[in-house]
Amino acid sequence: MEEKKMMAFRDEDGNKVEFEVVAEIYLNNNKYIILSSEEDSDQDAFVFRVDGEGEDIEYNMIEDDREFDEVKKEYQRLLNQN
Repeated sequence: MEEKKMMAFRDEDGNKVEFEVVAEIYLNNNKYIILSSEEDSDQDAFVFRVDGEGEDIEYNMIEDDREFDEVKKEYQRLLNQN
């Protein structure tokens, strides 16, 4: 069984929140990650664009509807391949 890849972030109150990395997607020369909250399985997934390299990585939530739709479409395409 494949081990879950986890990431932790701090919320607005400074609390540590764990997320499961559901998928890593490469699209249009960008890397995206889809995260799901481990604590709230009913909550929607979050899509972040990974900007930078090495220690200068930033995770930026996708706010542009078109970019979000492209990532979602690619994720669905990958799911249908399996």
